[in-house]
Amino acid sequence: MERDQLADFLRRRRAAIRPAEVGLADGPRRRTAGLRREEVAMLAGMSVDYVVRLEQGRSSQPSTQLLGALARALRLSDDERDHLFHLAGHRPSPAEAVARVARAGLIRMLDLLGDTPALVLSDLGEILAKNRPAVLLTGDHTRFSGDRRYTAFRWFTDPAARAIGPPDEHERHARQLVADLRAVAGRRSGDPTVTGLVERLRAASADFRRLWAEHEVEVRRADRKTFLHPRVGRVLVDCETLVTPDQRQYLLVLTPANAEARERLELLRVLGTEEFPAGTPGPPNAPGTG
Repeated sequence: MERDQLADFLRRRRAAIRPAEVGLADGPRRRTAGLRREEVAMLAGMSVDYVVRLEQGRSSQPSTQLLGALARALRLSDDERDHLFHLAGHRPSPAEAVARVARAGLIRMLDLLGDTPALVLSDLGEILAKNRPAVLLTGDHTRFSGDRRYTAFRWFTDPAARAIGPPDEHERHARQLVADLRAVAGRRSGDPTVTGLVERLRAASADFRRLWAEHEVEVRRADRKTFLHPRVGRVLVDCETLVTPDQRQYLLVLTPANAEARERLELLRVLGTEEFPAGTPGPPNAPGTG
């Protein structure tokens, strides 16, 4: 571990980021060139004291999980993230692990979208990052572990996961989830991550087995969905998708489909964060999740 080089790199990357790039206000009394240490700590989910010790070269070796959180907080590129791992004495994450970390460019686009709900997903339906409007609308689903990372797995194994959408859309959404997973399985033929997920879903859910046997294939790129929010009611949105060149990550943007939906999203921003149960699903029919 190269403590001095790591400290210098972290200080310089922190100084290079403008608060607006990460959705923070750039007030008139700000004296720091970039982010404050407490802001990095908040974005990375760690203590300010640990950020201070890292930047002063006094820390113990950070874990790979902590480095991943720092990479997201500092909006590091893939090359910068690998460099961070090397300085900390770790091998960079393998390709599959990197695919589960939201790309820096997509994170910046989340920030730029402002009040428009948007999120980054893997092709298997893991929600990798959300902006605040998306969290307000659908809850925070970035901290699930194991198979619960996958929206399809939650949908088919946890009845509470379906509460975010109206019952009359459940069958269509289930079919879209399975059809999109079929497309991923074809594109990543032989990938044990994909085949393992499919086998566990087949074992866990009769509904999944029924739909998987129909061999429907469809990559969802645009759609219209209804969200049932506990505080503002029904919100009808149009879902538009941007795909990375390797088709491993998606940026999903949710725009109000009518004036009523626009008013309810504005009301939700005023009301603030709603507490969501742990089983609440991600957005219906997100690419990679249906």
